[in-house]
Amino acid sequence: MKPYEPVVSHIAPLDMANVDTDQIIPKNFLKRIERTGFGAFLFYDWRFKADGSENPDFSLNKPEHKNARILVTRDNFGCGSSREHAPWALLDYGFQVIIAPSFADIFYNNCFQNGILPITLDSMTVDSIFSMVKENPALQFTVDLENQQIKPAGKPAIPFEIAPNLKEKLLKGLDDIGWTLQFADRIEAYEKALEV
Repeated sequence: MKPYEPVVSHIAPLDMANVDTDQIIPKNFLKRIERTGFGAFLFYDWRFKADGSENPDFSLNKPEHKNARILVTRDNFGCGSSREHAPWALLDYGFQVIIAPSFADIFYNNCFQNGILPITLDSMTVDSIFSMVKENPALQFTVDLENQQIKPAGKPAIPFEIAPNLKEKLLKGLDDIGWTLQFADRIEAYEKALEV
């Protein structure tokens, strides 16, 4: 994983609650053994019509929302099965930050394991972000993890909370294994002490 750097982007809005992992990446696309290549199938049943053509009514297909690196959505994002393919698909599609009032626990933790920053904000603040995007889809937002702020261009910064250990992992680009390996010397010393 790469260490997190501030993300500057317009925002793609997904105004839906309870988006489950089977909608994020449908089960028929889980046969791949790599972590990459899932982005093409992100929200597949919503992004495409039955004939395979793009659904122009789906928000991510609208020209003004394409290539966004930040997704704003509603409550309980990532619910359903615990497939890690969901954050893989979001990251492969280009999303590095997801903003929502709440996330499913397993999905939330899987985001950190894969270098995505999930930000939890209260519903009124999320509403205000949706309004800003509706008013100006090109508005640029800077997501600064170090200072825990979302900065819409020309508007007041929006603070957010995050657990210190999760923040440090993202800033250092470490998943749980990488985090544990930082303490390899201490672990080895402890194991040697047990042998005595």
